[in-house]
Amino acid sequence: MARRREQGKAVLCLGIESTAHTFGASVASSRGEILSDIREVYRPPLGSGIHPREAAQHHSKIAPKVVCEALRAAGVRPQDLDAVAYSKGPGLGPVLRVGATVARAIAANFSKPLVPIHHAIAHIEIGLLTTGLKDPLVVLVSGGHTTVAFFSKGKWRVFGETEDITLGNLLDAFGREAGIPHPAGPNIEELASKGRRLIELPYIVKGNDVSYSGLLTAAIKRISDSRLPDLCYSLQEVAFSMMVEVSERAIAQLEHNELLLTGGVSANRRLREMFAKMMADRGGESRAVDPKYSGDCGAQIAWTGALAFSSGVSEPLGDSEVLPRWRFDEVEIPWRRG
Repeated sequence: MARRREQGKAVLCLGIESTAHTFGASVASSRGEILSDIREVYRPPLGSGIHPREAAQHHSKIAPKVVCEALRAAGVRPQDLDAVAYSKGPGLGPVLRVGATVARAIAANFSKPLVPIHHAIAHIEIGLLTTGLKDPLVVLVSGGHTTVAFFSKGKWRVFGETEDITLGNLLDAFGREAGIPHPAGPNIEELASKGRRLIELPYIVKGNDVSYSGLLTAAIKRISDSRLPDLCYSLQEVAFSMMVEVSERAIAQLEHNELLLTGGVSANRRLREMFAKMMADRGGESRAVDPKYSGDCGAQIAWTGALAFSSGVSEPLGDSEVLPRWRFDEVEIPWRRG
């Protein structure tokens, strides 16, 4: 470990992810090395969603093991770290507090700076790291976010977003009603690949924004009278087409020629295919985050923490409250210019 620091003097950051069903820990360096990525996922019973209290209890139990494994896999001792980063928000309050408490304890015990990270910005930064894109339009689609954004004057600016539920939430909620095991997204994708008929469902785009609640209601009503693979196929085609439409409008208006697809839903092969075709038709390029980092993970927090700390971002332990409804267009990004 000492030899690595002497050669590059890179910042080493431990990242703690705890916003929803995943508790993750990772060590990353400011050179872009993901040295470890360990995670455990809370899985709710079939037919139910994430219960914040039960997820928090799960995270509390497995946190010591996950953190120790992340340090061990990276070959790093706590005293070797330069900083400890954590998901400050947004997310579910009880589980956010677990991650924040773990991060505070490590930072206090080993006298390390504490770095607050916005979960959505971490999705973007891990996407930029793994794709090599520099100034793309960003399409962030997950259980907590459905946003089209671009970078300008020190912040990520929202061009369009969901007016109600997110794309990931749409898939999860439909999966619960249809009896599809959690995680619903990959199982819906598998079923959709066997679909043959496009069922008419509401397509709701309002300017630069999308609305998925009506689509969800209509799809649930068709469960009893439709072949499930056809319904999954139709749900994907309609929901994904809505996102492609608003993203293409942003690409045309902002004159970008690169698009980054990131977040948990970006692992869907059909979604990646649709964005790739749209961008190719416009003479541009679409790239998706490495699938192993598309879902919630400590790596995204550790890498963004290394970037942030290298740019002077940290906070006193006494100010380290969590922000369950924190918007990412409120956050200054000192490490990115343009």
